[in-house]
Amino acid sequence: MEKINRFNVVHRLRKRSLLIAVNCVAALSIFFFGYDQGMMAGVNNASDYYTLMGFGYQDPETKDPVITNSILQGGIVSVYYLGTLIGALSGGWFGDKYGRIKTIALGAAWGILGATLQCSSQNHSWMICARLINGFGTGILNAIVPVWATETAEHTSRGKFVAIEFTLNIFGVAVAYWLEYGCSFYKGGNSDFVWRFPIAFQILPLLILFGIVWFFPESPRWLCKVGREEESRYVLERLREDGIQSTGKAEAEFQDIRNIVELERKNAKSQNYLYMLFGYKSGKLHTGRRVQLVIWLQIMQEWIGIAGVTIYSPTIFRIAGLTSGTVGWVAGLNTITYTLSTLVCVFTLDRIGRRWTLYWGSIVQGICLFLAGGLSRVSIDAVDAGNVARAQSFGGGAVAMVFLFTMTFGATWLTVPWLYPAEIFPLEVRARGNAWGVVGWSIGNGWLTLLCPVMFSAINEKTLYIFAACNIITIPMVYCLYPESNQRTLEEMNLLFAADSIWVWDAERNYKLLVEQNPELVNAAGRGRGGVEANGLGKTTGNLSLDVHPAADDDFAEKGPLSSHH
Repeated sequence: MEKINRFNVVHRLRKRSLLIAVNCVAALSIFFFGYDQGMMAGVNNASDYYTLMGFGYQDPETKDPVITNSILQGGIVSVYYLGTLIGALSGGWFGDKYGRIKTIALGAAWGILGATLQCSSQNHSWMICARLINGFGTGILNAIVPVWATETAEHTSRGKFVAIEFTLNIFGVAVAYWLEYGCSFYKGGNSDFVWRFPIAFQILPLLILFGIVWFFPESPRWLCKVGREEESRYVLERLREDGIQSTGKAEAEFQDIRNIVELERKNAKSQNYLYMLFGYKSGKLHTGRRVQLVIWLQIMQEWIGIAGVTIYSPTIFRIAGLTSGTVGWVAGLNTITYTLSTLVCVFTLDRIGRRWTLYWGSIVQGICLFLAGGLSRVSIDAVDAGNVARAQSFGGGAVAMVFLFTMTFGATWLTVPWLYPAEIFPLEVRARGNAWGVVGWSIGNGWLTLLCPVMFSAINEKTLYIFAACNIITIPMVYCLYPESNQRTLEEMNLLFAADSIWVWDAERNYKLLVEQNPELVNAAGRGRGGVEANGLGKTTGNLSLDVHPAADDDFAEKGPLSSHH
């Protein structure tokens, strides 16, 4: 058995203190992710940058950027997402084979290399290659960090901990905006320092992440999966018990994990990415269905409008009638309110659940974008008619709708599409499953950032109507296809997705029956909810199954359907 390093914080911290420490390291990675995304908005508006890259020039009179090659502009941004796609698939495989900690360090190292190349780039070819490498490192981190966080957190507060991490994500966006805004005044904004320094700044959190992650505990679930059960039990005990009086939580959770490892190996053959995508040889685990769910959830996260609003918010504000001088600080102010709004999710996600969080977010966001588009059109028409007062009035309304949209997104859709993939996959392929979520995010983001300059150039504010319509589409999509994961252990997810039907109501019905048949898989769940005493604690049975017994199904039909959420 491999020994845990004596300098590891797991030997010095317990329970909440250890969870907070783990959360801080995860948040550092998520901060880098947010910073890296928000950074390109300011970089794209630096005159030295777009001149050097060859896709625009500065208007000598208005000082506004004039883009001559929107495809190249969008391509430099979107190639990053090709890197994240490749990096996620690589990181998912590496994380399942070699562990979460080594994978985080690997992602940080690639990110450092990519950032170094970006800040020293001399032409668009150099920048494209650097963006690809930087995206590769980000993809590795995005594939593994949410998995590490969810596998260490308790199921009753899993959403809160991940939501806190994504507060740091948007804080990273805010830091990027304000740092670039400050740099824009250096030498009148015409120096290469304006864009090179903000790119180089991201190296700092990556160096810290690479240096400290080695002193943090490996996921207890991964340790159990690879047969290092003594270490797994020890880490769980430090995460769940205070060391004074045992509550049995750690042991109950350990038994759930050990039993689910046995169940997964019995119900599915070894899964590679291609097998996962099509659900081949996954049996009752239905990994193909889960892969499709997380890919489309991440794609829709981008198509509900946040990618366009975040990266091209200066363009949106100009459409709304704001002058070039005010665009910078208004965009920066938007990131501050965006950051604060993420705190709403911290307090609501584990209370109302993932589904209701997405519902109310889609409704408010859709309304905001329809109004933002309409108000922007009135403002543009007023400018054409020479009515400055009317243009400013309606333009201000459009800006307010953009603010409300980003605040709502921060409170709802920001976190759930990243949390859900890290929750629902079998332990055997959890990192690879989460990697599929990052693939969806990469496809949605890359596709959209490539199209955004073209869309805004061709149809102006009508682009916002497309995003609004996507919000409406997500409501029936979530209602019918996405089961609730809130207040359920990671081990219960295999029961939740065991039904052969794709519909949520069938999945919930089947889940209830399987919980009754497999009490050995819900030991920790029973204790975490304060319910009945765990059944079979400390025992591994040989008759675990994801098939519903006919007798149980008949009994369920007589009693009628149970509540869909417990």
